[in-house]
Amino acid sequence: MAYVTLKNIYKFYEKSDVPAVADFNLEIKEKEFIVLVGPSGCGKSTTLRMIAGLEEISYGNLYIDGVRCNDVEPKDRNIAMVFQNYALYPHMTVFKNMAFGLKMSRVKEVKQGKNGKEVVIKRKYTKEEIWEKVLEAARILEIEEYLDRKPRQLSGGQRQRVAIGRAIVRKPKVFLMDEPLSNLDAKLRNQMRSEILLLRKKINTTFVYVTHDQVEAMTLGDRIVVMKDGFIQQIGTPSEVFDHPANLFVAGFIGTPQMNFFDAVIEKIDGKYRVFFENRHLEVRDDVSEHFDKINLGRKEIVLGIRPEHIKIVRENFPKQKGVQYFKANVIVSEMMGSELHLHVKTENNQKLVIRVQTIELSKQDRLNLEKNGSVEFTFDREVMHLFDKEKEVNLVPTKIEEDGRNGRFKSKTLLSER
Repeated sequence: MAYVTLKNIYKFYEKSDVPAVADFNLEIKEKEFIVLVGPSGCGKSTTLRMIAGLEEISYGNLYIDGVRCNDVEPKDRNIAMVFQNYALYPHMTVFKNMAFGLKMSRVKEVKQGKNGKEVVIKRKYTKEEIWEKVLEAARILEIEEYLDRKPRQLSGGQRQRVAIGRAIVRKPKVFLMDEPLSNLDAKLRNQMRSEILLLRKKINTTFVYVTHDQVEAMTLGDRIVVMKDGFIQQIGTPSEVFDHPANLFVAGFIGTPQMNFFDAVIEKIDGKYRVFFENRHLEVRDDVSEHFDKINLGRKEIVLGIRPEHIKIVRENFPKQKGVQYFKANVIVSEMMGSELHLHVKTENNQKLVIRVQTIELSKQDRLNLEKNGSVEFTFDREVMHLFDKEKEVNLVPTKIEEDGRNGRFKSKTLLSER
């Protein structure tokens, strides 16, 4: 196992003044599963390739186990990489594909020299050692029965397992995976996600995983690094990134369907901060109001964010609650997703948003009304409001991470970047 440190990493390509990766700083712990996620062109694969040594680092330093590796050859970094396109040799069997790296590499061995001193030599793996290592990896991945087949005789998922197996046999310090599931169909991708989680428990090493799929990021990663235009936008656990996105980009990127956004104004009236939008207003939480007092927020134009699953519609035979703000909207499109119903609606002020409803919560009459694209009334809790600075696009609400036992308040922990 190894820990990896990236300090102030920049990557510039020739004839370009715009960095592909800029000011990248990350500490990866031993045995940690880190996921780099972001849209195409955000720099995540470039970062992975710099760790592997396949791309030169323009500025900054890369350390593996405390050793600076900027100029270390890829073969000497003890890193294994799984590519998006499998990169298997079509004329070789599964066994030979998995064994190829071992045949080309050398193992260090300590022997007694003529003068009695210990000498470190490099030798080839024996056939027995290669067979043992390949068979062990094949057992972990459950592909023993395919060792005599060639890649063309395998399904996409089986080929991906072979590609992973080829990396496992070397027992690397760091495992790099570059969008390994993107070529698989949806059902197989779900299956392979589970297998990667099981694999991680079996081999228990450091992983750096690249994907543009936020579902993969949320289900696989111990921590997620969200990137955009070469910059890190936020680093945190899946729950931290989902519950408290650092800025508008992260809020819109993480979550399916994506967060709804409203143009709004926040202002202090009668000693309380209130958010005004859609001809209504909502009070913010007391602890948030106290925080705004400390920073003298005053009146400010903001963007209000609400996740589709946090919007509650008024259902049949459920009376409205007193003192709760309700909003009216017309259903434009209803999407049946099995256990969920996604309602695309338009408010009285022509604001479009998506509401995510669990179908088990709906009566037959509720469902019929919604499928006919009727009207709905909805509300949401002030506890789930996300407030973003309209100009800087950063989250204005401090993160609720740990509770201070002395006064029952939450200590604020900054996770956001203003880039």
